[in-house]
Amino acid sequence: MTLPMAQTGFAQDEDAEDETAQAQEEEEAEPAVTDYIAMNPPFVTHVGEPGQSLVYLKAAVTLRASSATTRPVLEVHMPRLRHELVMLFGEQTDVDHLAGNAGQNALRQEAMKRINAVLEEQQTGETVADVLFTEFVVQR
Repeated sequence: MTLPMAQTGFAQDEDAEDETAQAQEEEEAEPAVTDYIAMNPPFVTHVGEPGQSLVYLKAAVTLRASSATTRPVLEVHMPRLRHELVMLFGEQTDVDHLAGNAGQNALRQEAMKRINAVLEEQQTGETVADVLFTEFVVQR
C-alpha cells in the first residue's frame, strides 16, 4: 500500500511543478502596457452643411496603445493617420449630433476604425486600443 501513496505523491509533485512553470511563463510574457500618444497639434476644421454659416471643430486627439511596439509604428505613419482624421472631421455635417456625447462617441469609434484600417493596410501588425478626445470644441 505504500506504493500507491508514492505514486500519488509523485503526481502531486508533477502538478505543482506544472503550476510553477506556468506561473513563470506568465511572468515572462509581455507585461500589460498602456501608452498614450498625442497627435499634436490639435485638429481644427470646419464642419456642417456646405453653404451654411461656418462652424469650426477643434479636437485634441490622443491614441491609446496596449503594446510597447505600437508607438514607433504610429510615429512613422503619423502623417497618414492625421490625414485620415482631417478627412473624417471634414465629413461631419450634423453639427447638433456632433456637439452631443453620442455624436462624439460615434466619431471616436469611426476614428479608431479608420486608424486601425491604415495600420492593417500598411501591414504593421499593430492596432490602436482607443481614440480619446482630450479637447473637443464645436464653435458656432
